[in-house]
This record gives sequence, structure tokens and C-alpha cells, in this order.
Amino acid sequence: MDPLRRAALLVTVLTVPVVIALVVMVNVLGDRAADRSAAPAVVDGAEPVRPEDLPVLELATPPVTAEAEAHCPALMANLPLELAGETSRRVQSDTPYVYAWGDPPVVLTCGVERPAGWTVGASAIQINGVQWHVDTSDPEATVWTAVDRPVYVEMRLPAGVDSAPVTALTVPLAEALPYREPDPGP
Repeated sequence: MDPLRRAALLVTVLTVPVVIALVVMVNVLGDRAADRSAAPAVVDGAEPVRPEDLPVLELATPPVTAEAEAHCPALMANLPLELAGETSRRVQSDTPYVYAWGDPPVVLTCGVERPAGWTVGASAIQINGVQWHVDTSDPEATVWTAVDRPVYVEMRLPAGVDSAPVTALTVPLAEALPYREPDPGP
């Protein structure tokens, strides 16, 4: 068989299954894609959790400082609506610089005080160019604090949640807040 015929046969063999799969999908799904009012898919009988279905989180937050006012709006404007597969949720607090995702919630607070454990000699974890102090002293949560930005940014993760939310937020955090030489306590 000449090379041109062999190439044509190969293209036919490779594209026929793809075309069949597309035809099956169109027939199974019908015209639902055009219906914007269709509800989200139900998987295993459970409907997806919508942010408006979750209770409003009432959170105690630190007072807003001049540094927070100067730097936190840039970060808050850069936060994603979904984080590590969890959607954002409503928060009630004394500051506009707090945000949450999921249930149990992952909570970000911009403009917190330097963490008490962040002292000279304390180690930090660097993820995508952002340095984090990690506090595991609370059995209910792991607290990650970015320590190399003009304001400290805290992420409180429920026990059992890995570092995926922190990793996902390092890029938006680094884009919104410039690097600052870390300043650990004595």
C-alpha cells in the first residue's frame, strides 16, 4: 500500500471513533446545552451545594489597619470564586478583608498580625515564591500565614485539608501583593 493511502486509512481509523462518540453525546444530551435554565447535574442522588444554600459565616476578625487598607483591596479583587474545588461562600465580619470557600470553610483573612510563632529561627515553607509560616497547634485547623508581603495574610484550613487551597492562592497573592523581606519576631 502506498504511503498516501496508508495515511488516509489511518486518519479514517482514528477519526471514526471520535465522530461516533460525538454523535452519541449529542443524542444523549439532546438540546440541554442550549437550555441555560437547566439545573446542575445530580451525581449519586446528591445535588451540588450552592453558596446561597450555606449559612452565612460570622467571623471574628482583627481591626482594619492602615496597611490593610492600603494593600488588601488588591488581593481581595484577585481572589477566585472557586478554590480547590470549593465555591466561595457568604461571610459576615467587621472587615471586608475576609473571604471563605466551602463547608467546612477555608478562610482567608488579609491584614492579620504577625503570627506569634513567626520568630527568628522559625522555618517557613515556600510555595511558588510565597513564604508561609505554618501553625499546627490547633487540632481543629492548620493556620498558614504569608510572611513575606506588605501585610500578613492568613489562611485557616480545617483539620484534614491538605495544602491545595494555599498552593492555589499563591499566584493571586503574589500578583496582588509585592514581596517584602520577611520580618520575624524576636
